[in-house]
Amino acid sequence: MDSTLAAYRDALRLLLGFVHQRTGTAPEKLDWTDLDADAVSALLNYLEDERGNSARTRNVRLTAIRSLFSYAALQHPEHALLIQRVLDIPPKRFDKRNVTFLTGAEIDALLAAPDPRRWEGRRDKAMLALAVQTGLRVSELTSLDCDDVTLGDGASVRCEGKGRKHRAVPLDRSIQELLRAWLGERSGKRGEPLFCTRTGRRLTRDAVAQRLAIHVRAAAEACPTLLDKRVHPHVLRHSCAMSLLQVGVDTTVIALWLGHAGVRSTDAYVHADMTIKEKALSLTAPVTARPGRYQPTDKVLAFLDRL
Repeated sequence: MDSTLAAYRDALRLLLGFVHQRTGTAPEKLDWTDLDADAVSALLNYLEDERGNSARTRNVRLTAIRSLFSYAALQHPEHALLIQRVLDIPPKRFDKRNVTFLTGAEIDALLAAPDPRRWEGRRDKAMLALAVQTGLRVSELTSLDCDDVTLGDGASVRCEGKGRKHRAVPLDRSIQELLRAWLGERSGKRGEPLFCTRTGRRLTRDAVAQRLAIHVRAAAEACPTLLDKRVHPHVLRHSCAMSLLQVGVDTTVIALWLGHAGVRSTDAYVHADMTIKEKALSLTAPVTARPGRYQPTDKVLAFLDRL
């Protein structure tokens, strides 16, 4: 199931279940008057205060609820005022953390961690290298089939991203070599998962996260800076974006590469990259002006007095 669809489903289930507990009315018998702004606000407070959800999660739930009420506004104009009050509930502000990404040395250590003597090690190295080079989301990575990879001229990997949008991401030579070797060993047919278990089942998101954690711990022995980072599958996507940004790729191209809906999603990488800021600083002229207030010459003052 699409991750966005699942998130919206869960938010609406929370809302209906919460209102059911408050009113005793079964979800199938709830009316729009039961789902007013007070009920929605109470749910959002409950999520933070009692369930311990973050402000970010709270806002995600609110976005899903707003989508329902935006649809209802067209279908039930008789409840326009009630619906508008729900739509007017503002998202909660929160501190945005810097994007976590891996440096070149950390990526090299991570890709060297899987054991090439083991089947799982060869699979994991191909999988992690593909994730770092293409920036695929973990859901896109686990959804890949063997026939989604094209090698040789025009080498690329095809995937289906958010909103069921299809895109193709080019592959460099090193990734092609890894995938060619893995595809030969995998011997998968059309429609079969590219990355699977020994029994041929498709890897899950949790399985990818678990394998990544194992290799990060091993890589940290050679690259201790990994100990200071919380590395999860999305960090590999961030690392891809940062590597593209640092070699001068435009943010609009990075947005297309990653399958972002807009360029604004890519702005976070610009803020996170200290090297770009350091380059900008080096381009600025040094401040050489002497401190103090400017004093014009007597001729200038005389000219101004004549105006």
